[in-house]
This record gives sequence, structure tokens and C-alpha cells, in this order.
Amino acid sequence: MEYISVIQFAEKHGISERTARNYCASGKIDGAFLTGKTWNIPADAALPQRGKKKLSPLLARLREEKEMQLRGGIYHRTQIDLTYNSNHIEGSRLTKEQTRHIFETNTLGITTESTRIDDIMETVNHFRCIDYIIDHATDRLTEAHIKQLHQILKTNTSDSQKRWFAVGDYKRLANEVGGEETVQPQDVHKCIKNLLKEYNALEKVGFADILHFHVQFERIHPFQDGNGRVGRLVMFWQCLQAGIVPFIVTEDLRLYYYRGIQEWGNVNGFLTDTCLTAQGHYKALLDYFKIKY
Repeated sequence: MEYISVIQFAEKHGISERTARNYCASGKIDGAFLTGKTWNIPADAALPQRGKKKLSPLLARLREEKEMQLRGGIYHRTQIDLTYNSNHIEGSRLTKEQTRHIFETNTLGITTESTRIDDIMETVNHFRCIDYIIDHATDRLTEAHIKQLHQILKTNTSDSQKRWFAVGDYKRLANEVGGEETVQPQDVHKCIKNLLKEYNALEKVGFADILHFHVQFERIHPFQDGNGRVGRLVMFWQCLQAGIVPFIVTEDLRLYYYRGIQEWGNVNGFLTDTCLTAQGHYKALLDYFKIKY
């Protein structure tokens, strides 16, 4: 088993080192033990809950079906729809049926065209990202969580073989998005930290708050590649955490979605209407599966 330090655990969960040490000393972190005066904490240890929050019906169902590995339910459908659409927006050539086949059988199936290995790897990795979100949806969102999503998404891809590409870490080279300048590499940490501080200070998170966070995240463009997919995964996380019905930006909404990000701050209605349309589609799924919201 892999272990991390108190400092790493505190950074991962956005708490103070003192609080982390107190959790260890009081036995609230399973598997933590002392070596001399140093606490060793299992890398996958969860943050102790000060009081168990009641899960939303959707999150409770997603966790239940994930544990059961149930086919044909909302977990199954979310994995396929979110993975296919988010990857397709970014240029994946896999069809929805191929995406489904990979999820259900862990094989590609029959194909008459050449298939990029990266498309396959990022599909498998995206499934794991969604599982990570479901497992950690009640955690406070931190830089460590965001970097972990990028780490999972880009593991074993061709990008991960490039020395200059930082998998699971912020970009090292300046980049653009849609011809627009983004934050310089040396300023990314500060900008993301401030964005998270502002977001986590909200007493109640609303739909507009999640969209605002997403736009600022995409304008910072913290990673060398994978920003769109990580950003949309984070939005899904934030919706689950706030008890808001999540949404999946589909291929047919792609251009409206891009326009909405570009115009945010001038005409917020473009992105709001697009995401509300996507949310309406997900609500229809919840109605079909008889999940309250």
C-alpha cells in the first residue's frame, strides 16, 4: 500500500496540517500509523466527515450501482454518455457504440477503420475519472483533486511519454485556446488557488456559480491538454456535491457551449441556456429511472 505524509494529506483535502494530525491522533483516519513521530497515511484514505451529510438520491444511486457494477442503470448510462460526448468534443473518433463496447466488455469490438490508441486509452481513463468523482463527490474540491483527474485522464497516453508534458500537473509551456491567450504557466497555481478559495467560500452553490467557475477554469487553461474534459468533469462533480441536477454537454450543443464560454461576462444567457438544455436531457433520464431531484 502507498502512504502519504500529513502535509500531503492536508494539501489533498484542503485542510490544515494541525487538523490532519488531530484526525490521525484521534483514530479518525483508517490505516494511519506512527513511525517515530511521523504519521503514515494511506494514499486513498478518505477525509473524516464531521457529520454525515445526506446524499442526494442521484449520488446515492450512482454509488450503489457503481458498487454493484449494474448494467442498464443511471451509472451505466452516465459513464457512456459523459465519456463519449466529452471525448468527442475534443476530437475522439470513437463512436458511441465503441465507447459502450469498451465500457461493457473492456474490448474495442469490430472496427473497419484504424483506431487511435489515445482515443481508447482516454476513454478507459475517462471511465475511471467518473468513478473518482462519484467516490469523492462529497469532498471539498481542491487543487489535488483537479490534478488527480488530469493524472487519471492522461495516464498511458502518448502525451504521458513526452518529457515536456506534465501529466497530473500544471502546464509548463504557454498555450492558447480558440486563438485567445490563457494564463502563463508560472501564474496558474495562484489563479487556480484563488478560484477555489472564492468558490469554496460560497455559503450555497448555485447553477450560475458552477458555470462561472467553469468559464474561469477554461480561461486559465491550467493543463497542457485535457482542460475541457477535466473542466466538464469538475462541473459534474460540483453539481453532485451541491445537489444540483448535473448535465452532459453533447456534441450537438458543442458550438453553443463554446460560444457561451466566449461570451460569458457579456451575455451569460448563452452558456446558461445551453447548460439548462443539457440539464433538461439529464432530468429526462432521472425521470425514466425514477430518481428524485
